[in-house]
Amino acid sequence: MKQLAILLMVLILGFTLAACGSAPDPVVSNPPTETELPSPGQPAERPLLTQPPEQPAAQDMTRSDSQGAITVEVKPVSLGDPGDTFVFEISLTTHSVDLSMDLAAFATLTTNDGRSVQATLWDAPRGGHHVSGKLSFPASIDGKELLAGATKLTLTIRDMEAPQRLFTWNLEN
Repeated sequence: MKQLAILLMVLILGFTLAACGSAPDPVVSNPPTETELPSPGQPAERPLLTQPPEQPAAQDMTRSDSQGAITVEVKPVSLGDPGDTFVFEISLTTHSVDLSMDLAAFATLTTNDGRSVQATLWDAPRGGHHVSGKLSFPASIDGKELLAGATKLTLTIRDMEAPQRLFTWNLEN
């Protein structure tokens, strides 16, 4: 009886695991109607098995740098419409360095025409080996929009396990 109970539990576990795994379903178009079938010797105009149409990939704005013992990933949140502040989502990953620093002290934002602003806020937990947060910068300098006339924007992070890390975005479309 005990062996039967164990066998039953193993079977249930196996079916559960099999049900949790999933394979992609093939995408099949509607079958052709009789009028859509090709004449003998003519190529079919529409394939019977198709893949979904390719969608143009949205420009990936994430930039990454893996110098030293820290990997830094940066993604702008508000480049298109910053309001008063540019915000960047930052992810820091390491297995050997404590990430308790205030990233705002090490970060500047610079345009290709030389205007530059210092980060004003690093909103993230302090410490650990995997830290994610938001880094903020003023969107204007001396009353002028930082991006006015700029074609390139560079975020520089200094002295964080590397002399500098550069993350650049082209602003021209």
